[in-house]
Amino acid sequence: MAIKAAEQNSSPPSYTRAVKRNDRLMHWLFVGSAAFVALIIFSIILFVGNQGIKMFGDPEAGIAEFFFTTDWTPGEGKYGALAFILGSFLVTGLALVIAVPLAVGGAVFMAKIAPNWMREIMRPATDLFVGIPSVVYGLVGLTVFVPFFGGIFGTAGFGLLPAALILAIMILPTILSVSEDALRTLPVALEEASYALGATRWQTIRKVLLPAASPGILTGVILGMGRAIGEAMAVQMVIGNAPILPKGLTEPTSVLTTQIVKEMASPFGSTTNNALFMMSLVLLLVSLSLILIIRVVARRRAV
Repeated sequence: MAIKAAEQNSSPPSYTRAVKRNDRLMHWLFVGSAAFVALIIFSIILFVGNQGIKMFGDPEAGIAEFFFTTDWTPGEGKYGALAFILGSFLVTGLALVIAVPLAVGGAVFMAKIAPNWMREIMRPATDLFVGIPSVVYGLVGLTVFVPFFGGIFGTAGFGLLPAALILAIMILPTILSVSEDALRTLPVALEEASYALGATRWQTIRKVLLPAASPGILTGVILGMGRAIGEAMAVQMVIGNAPILPKGLTEPTSVLTTQIVKEMASPFGSTTNNALFMMSLVLLLVSLSLILIIRVVARRRAV
């Protein structure tokens, strides 16, 4: 103790002041960076929300009409966005129904069943799919899925089902990677205790590991949902872009993102343009809600 105190006392005062000054500088640099990022996010939400709310200043565009009607005819002063809102949730929900079982099954295989050499090959390959541009997925869907479904159902091939399949392929690597990490970070003692009680491998996976990793798996599902609901290019190429509610899986429809892209040439400040900003605000609020859900899930997992 005496030696350490002597060493601390022997430090030059100028060196100590320099260290403290650098600590204060870095502290305020990080605080300023965080505040700047928060300011940018708040400014974007404020700008988009302000422009979107302006549409309700038009006597022909009311809140009830926007959220609860499906007639989107800007040339006649009708701005019903219900078809786009429901279309977004329908496509995203169907994509999750397809992707989640495959992703969780793949995560279980890679984390608990596959040998190390196979895992070292599959994990980088899975991560590679995350970096593929969405337009490439859309092009594959346009040249493969659309003619395939068109030949089976005798339609043009565009619709809800091909869009959901494309989104499922796009979000599958995200859900798989996060789910695998959640399974691999579980305590080894949890699995060993299950085997010690006489459980088989499948019983251990189904009744012990999956429930224990469910918060992490749910986080991956929410992240995938966030990407799916905000996707525009790939969906626009295969969904048909019809402003109507689909009556079946092979019926064309539209979603919020594709309609924004389709109508983005409208003059800034017009009612149509303000309606697009209102759609963007809906997407922002949905994304923020998903982020809050992830925070709650992560906090629950930490507890």
